[in-house]
Amino acid sequence: MNINVVGGGPGGLFFSYLVKKRFPEWSVHVFEQNAADATYGWGVVFSEVALSFLQQSDPAFCERFTAGHVLSDHMEIVHRDVHVTLRGNRFSRVARLALLQFLHRECQSVGVDLSFNTRIDELDTLRDASMVVVADGVNSRLRSRDAEVFRPSLVRRRNKFAWYGTQQLFGAVSLIFRETPTGVFIAHSYQYSERLSTFLIETDPQTWERAGLSEMSDEQSRAYCEQVFAEDLGGHGLLSNKSNWFEAVTVKNETWTSGNVVLIGDALRSVHFSLGSGTRMAMEDAISLFEGVCAHADDVRGAFAHFESARRPASDRFQMAAARSLDWYEKVAEKLHLDPISFAYDYMRRTGRVTHEDLRERDPELVREYECLHGEPAG
Repeated sequence: MNINVVGGGPGGLFFSYLVKKRFPEWSVHVFEQNAADATYGWGVVFSEVALSFLQQSDPAFCERFTAGHVLSDHMEIVHRDVHVTLRGNRFSRVARLALLQFLHRECQSVGVDLSFNTRIDELDTLRDASMVVVADGVNSRLRSRDAEVFRPSLVRRRNKFAWYGTQQLFGAVSLIFRETPTGVFIAHSYQYSERLSTFLIETDPQTWERAGLSEMSDEQSRAYCEQVFAEDLGGHGLLSNKSNWFEAVTVKNETWTSGNVVLIGDALRSVHFSLGSGTRMAMEDAISLFEGVCAHADDVRGAFAHFESARRPASDRFQMAAARSLDWYEKVAEKLHLDPISFAYDYMRRTGRVTHEDLRERDPELVREYECLHGEPAG
């Protein structure tokens, strides 16, 4: 079989590795528009649950994959200058570039062909392959070209975001909430290497406008945000890497396949980074599509049907949870009257998927403190 993969992100690369390792006689070719050493982005974070699928799929690969990761066993919520520890939340963090370069090496070790600086704008140039896997991200050009077939819906959310880095090291995955005269700013921060942390800043559009950020240069914007989070940055500045303000886009497709073409990862569906599940979902797509190929090696349509039946329910569940998480962040100003413990408790239950008893099992200390403040709550 001859397989072409468009997009050299985690989903496309991991699928290519799995297939070529299992079927070494097949041709697997990845086309990536960026250079192999493109440094866009900062760190990537995986929860313990997110890594469990890798452990189940390929334990040896998972061990290599996590060898250089930065580990933590808790989260922190900072509200009203109070640091609330959220236990039972284990995370593994790594630089995005290090993650991609690891996957490059894994693909090359099994014979996958990797073409960098190669932009594919038309599916027709690849359709002579047995299978074409479109993994070119949220803003997928190939999906847009065949929009009448895939019927995507794209919803732009209201909050503004800017991805920064910093040399201030946040050992725990930290969510920092700062109230200012212009409105609320949120920082999503975590260490991902020996010397760097991701520092993603979020605010609502009204606060963004009142602060004058719409009129600021990149340098002015960074300086403003450094002032907002001066206490948290501990004297360190913010580092920019194409750190323009943007809005999150939620993508969903009615149709997942067209002939011998299939969508995976963010090209198929986006899961907001407030759940930290985008890379996980892309790599789980890779595993399910690979399993479909193994079950139907001579039948592309059968492989696609296997993939869709396995992934569509999980995709729908995650998108629903992500939408609730987004709603919580977009309405966070309504929550700031809560004391720090109640605020952290509300955050943990924001998606509706974590019950009071689930939280008691995960973090009994937080629940004890919450119940001391409120008494025994309803279930």
